[in-house]
Formats: sequence, structure tokens, C-alpha cells
Amino acid sequence: MTFVVTENCIKCKYTDCVEVCPVDCFHEGPNFLVIDPDECIDCTLCEPECPIGAIFDEGDLPAGQEHFLELNAELARNWPVITQMKPAPDDADDWKDKPDKLQYLER
Repeated sequence: MTFVVTENCIKCKYTDCVEVCPVDCFHEGPNFLVIDPDECIDCTLCEPECPIGAIFDEGDLPAGQEHFLELNAELARNWPVITQMKPAPDDADDWKDKPDKLQYLER
């Protein structure tokens, strides 16, 4: 099992979750975070730390977000590990809960 970062993180990229991860499984892209499923130990620490509710257990992914499991695995192979909290983008609150954000994902 693994946890998965879903669409709501796109263009928000809060990093509260990164600081609590005991195995450094988060990877950072330009405007999104992902979890490496091969590194995640299913500890559950990150999920409650996300201020926008963008992290889910893979077995509890919301309808329409299932493809983010594969996307997290793919992008984790290419993006660098992030281990420390960083400031969120200035407009992160403006993007919170906006639908259909996948089109804005920067690879």
C-alpha cells in the first residue's frame, strides 16, 4: 500500500507533508508533489498534515483520481526528493479546491 498525492495539490504545493515523512518519499516538481510508491511505508503521517486534503491511501482514492497512483510513480522517477518544508506559492489559496487542475500540471 502507498499514499497518493492527488489533483488538489496541483498549483497549491503545500509542503507540510514533507516534514513528517520518515522515509523521504516525496518528490517535488514545478507545481506539484508526488509520493514514490516504492519508498512509501504507509505510515499515515502525511495525510492529516496536508492542509488541502490532497493525500489519500491508494485504497481510498476518490472517484476520478485513480490515475494519480500511476502518475505519482511515473513522476517520482524523474523529480528530486524533497525533505524540508518550503513556502507555498503566493497564489496557492486561490487554487485550493479548483476542479480540473490536471491540465495545469507542469512536468
